[in-house]
Amino acid sequence: MPKKQLRRKHAGILVTIAIVILCGGAYWLNGGFSAKPQQEYETEKVLKQDVRSVVQATGIVKAMVGADVKVGARMPGKVVELPINVGDRVKEGQVIAKIEQDDLVAKVKLQKAVLAEARAEEVRLTKDFERDKQLRSTNSISPQKLDQSEAQHEMAKARTLKCEAELEYWESQLSYATIIAPIKGTVASVNTMQGETVVTGLNAPTFIRIIDLDNLEVLAYVDENDIGKVEVGQEAVFTVAAHQGAEFLGKVTSIYPSATTQDNVVYYITSVSVDNRGGKLRPDMTANVLILVDRRKGVLTVPHKAVQRDGNRKFVFVMNNGMPIKRSVTIGLRDTSCFEITDGLKEGELVVVGETLRK
Repeated sequence: MPKKQLRRKHAGILVTIAIVILCGGAYWLNGGFSAKPQQEYETEKVLKQDVRSVVQATGIVKAMVGADVKVGARMPGKVVELPINVGDRVKEGQVIAKIEQDDLVAKVKLQKAVLAEARAEEVRLTKDFERDKQLRSTNSISPQKLDQSEAQHEMAKARTLKCEAELEYWESQLSYATIIAPIKGTVASVNTMQGETVVTGLNAPTFIRIIDLDNLEVLAYVDENDIGKVEVGQEAVFTVAAHQGAEFLGKVTSIYPSATTQDNVVYYITSVSVDNRGGKLRPDMTANVLILVDRRKGVLTVPHKAVQRDGNRKFVFVMNNGMPIKRSVTIGLRDTSCFEITDGLKEGELVVVGETLRK
């Protein structure tokens, strides 16, 4: 074989080897020969947004003081009218039950007659007394006679007052036979029925419960570690399981000074006002409450998952040329989904919030 052809053959072999080496290197750089697959990192951008610091608590929807009333009879007797049922809305002053009252009506009529008789006797004796005073002025009667006339007149006035008081008493007894709603609201329970007899004792029997659903509140159980952040007037939002996705607004109206302990954890009951004009809330519903204790606008934020801890030190992993770099950060407010970052990051940087392996 001529030397020229041999050189060409050798040159071709060298070129082929060089191409194979280059391709192999590129494949190796892309992880083709790596024992471990290259990692891809789940990232989020550092964003500027509004954050709010909240205190979380669990609470119970309750009727406010005076908005949950139990109504009963102040006198015994048979229930002759019961025109309401559970769920009915009633107005303040509306008749909701009547107890038999025929004997009371008769008693009131009798007492009115006795009072009329006493007043007539008082009028007669008043005239006698006035006449005796004139006769005494002319010495036509003795002083003893005038004294007797005056005493009878005073006794007649006393009898009239007594009869008036007795009439008022029996009229009040008659009024107790008609039971009226002391507040507006919704009938929550009825524990008797028409025709039954109610009996009074030391305590008046209560058989109707009325709740004003327009006057509810949430009693939130705030952990002792958070109660120092809570103040009257702070805004709150809460949800209930019965209405998924619906949020109800309110404000902190009071903080109980005494604590309550449940499962060895100390809580302070905090009342939150309720706007129940839609009528969706009911007493004893469980509420998940968020009390807004602070708010900041337009600050740098990262998701909770991005922040890691090493003792008291907090850090994140920031992407730099495709690689995560550990960086210390200072956090401010904690929102329900993110942290405020006060130092260590810039807007637009990518932070790692999780990682997956390419398969």
